Amino acid sequence: MKFFDHLEEWFIATLMAVATLVIFVAVLHRYASGYAIPGVQDWLLRQNLSWAQELCIYLFVWMAKFGAAYGVRTGIHVGVDVLVNRLEEKHRKLFVLIALGAGALFTGIVGTLGATFVWEIAHTDQTSADLEIPMWIVYLAVPAGSYLMCFRFLQVGWNYLRTGELPHHDHGHVEGLEEEIEGTPV
Repeated sequence: MKFFDHLEEWFIATLMAVATLVIFVAVLHRYASGYAIPGVQDWLLRQNLSWAQELCIYLFVWMAKFGAAYGVRTGIHVGVDVLVNRLEEKHRKLFVLIALGAGALFTGIVGTLGATFVWEIAHTDQTSADLEIPMWIVYLAVPAGSYLMCFRFLQVGWNYLRTGELPHHDHGHVEGLEEEIEGTPV
């Protein structure tokens, strides 16, 4: 269960690492192919890395969808709660639950519409321009990320209903720092 608690971080970190590596190789290729080294330059110019930009765009789309789910889970997702925070405690809890339910409903609807679109496009021959992968794989980011975001809204709502606590992101907190400080000799 610990892995699923941090699913977004692992997925985003993996996609970010892949995107960084692809961009690094593409830039290195671009500059290295400009040097007139016999044999090497010819070999580099035969290597087609035009797909690198398209792949990175798709990776960032997936990162954005899963990043939104991460934001809901950790309390850093953008929310309009100025009025809700000014309410009395007895009314505040109801409106927080309504807002979380509305978020879950909206992302569930977006996920379902996205899944319907992916289902329809999966039955076509549409492929991406450079990578030539089926476009349904690219568009799958919408239902996958939206359903995960819907789950996170429900998870936050359930936790709030049980404990009365919402996730709160402390911008000054560095995760893992306490363990490091406690483990160092004074």
